[in-house]
Amino acid sequence: MLQKFDERNRNLIVNINGQLVHRDKAGISPFDSAVQGGDAVWEGLRLYNGRIFKLNEHLDRLERSARALSFAEIPSREKFIEEIKRTLAANKMSDGVHIRLTLTRGVKITSGMDPRLNQSAPTLIVVAEHKAPVYTKMGLTLITSKIRRPPREVLDARIHHANLLNSILAKIEANNAGADDALMLDTRGFVAETNATHVFIVRNSDKSRASGDLATSRVLACPEGITRATVMDICAAEKIRCVETDLSLVDIYGASEMFCTGTMGELAAVIKLDNRQIGDGQVGAMTKRLSDLYAKRTASQGVQVV
Repeated sequence: MLQKFDERNRNLIVNINGQLVHRDKAGISPFDSAVQGGDAVWEGLRLYNGRIFKLNEHLDRLERSARALSFAEIPSREKFIEEIKRTLAANKMSDGVHIRLTLTRGVKITSGMDPRLNQSAPTLIVVAEHKAPVYTKMGLTLITSKIRRPPREVLDARIHHANLLNSILAKIEANNAGADDALMLDTRGFVAETNATHVFIVRNSDKSRASGDLATSRVLACPEGITRATVMDICAAEKIRCVETDLSLVDIYGASEMFCTGTMGELAAVIKLDNRQIGDGQVGAMTKRLSDLYAKRTASQGVQVV
């Protein structure tokens, strides 16, 4: 699964600390904390018909992450929204857009890890791109990565930080194996998430009624997903049983269906893991049902920004 360049993005205007500049002329200081040590937090947002779905939930997570990293200063909620609006307006965007929102600790007075070297305000970066959901609707193929997700006592995954090398190494494994993505386990051997998305499995399914029980991994070695939470809300509203539990590879191999969730890709079926077919190797009825219900929410809910 390789994203392709969208020609509409060739002349994007990006936003760095309120300055709107052409993508080719944008830049941040080599002393910025993101460059020096990946010291930043981020969110991925999606724009549907002028509304950003779950915007406040994403900003809540961004702010929690920045506080957990002891950022000395965090822009106001109004400032985040204002800069997002300015960026979308500059690009004349209203639909089918993915927004990458990054907040770094800011510029250091000299190279070094010590946050006391940051004596200026944080750096806020807004990048909005024309981008449809990135995963194929025909089903994904995964491998299980040898790279493990660290436990909370090493690095708490609830901090939505920008140091993504752990996931990048797993993605390299997937690329080398010819798979779309990699499933990552925690140090106990249970499923965390993929290198980019949360995962759900369907058990005890009935294809004729698009029914069954859902299970998803616990958020011990992965972040608290916004799309994941939305799927769980949909299950509660539709009286579909959904549990958070420790999932082993045996649970995945024996599932009737599997799908992954994330803002950039929405819901995407997984049809093969480690050369083992999941269910009947097709996009399942429950996955389709939940995808449709998710689409109904994104079509009618969100914060108006355009």
